[in-house]
Amino acid sequence: MTVYAVALIDIEDREGYGNYEQGFMDIFSKYQGTLLAVDEDPGVLEGEWPWTRTVLLSFPDEAKLRAWYDSAEYQSLAQHRFDASDASIAVIKGLG
Repeated sequence: MTVYAVALIDIEDREGYGNYEQGFMDIFSKYQGTLLAVDEDPGVLEGEWPWTRTVLLSFPDEAKLRAWYDSAEYQSLAQHRFDASDASIAVIKGLG
């Protein structure tokens, strides 16, 4: 079943976050992930949206998402994101 990851990110250090961006796709693509959307100015229908970046990813199944996220290679790269931003990330199961 397709799963999605929604990342709500508050970037505090653009240069440091750039180090994360530079290596992201090389690792991400190894795990059959699809980058569906990246937006720094989404249209807000209700409430406040204090995040500086919103990202939507999809994977064929949760095992592939977890393999990517938990991989040593990604966790090493993610240190740049941890140092440069704060994030909330949720996994959402697709229908069917």
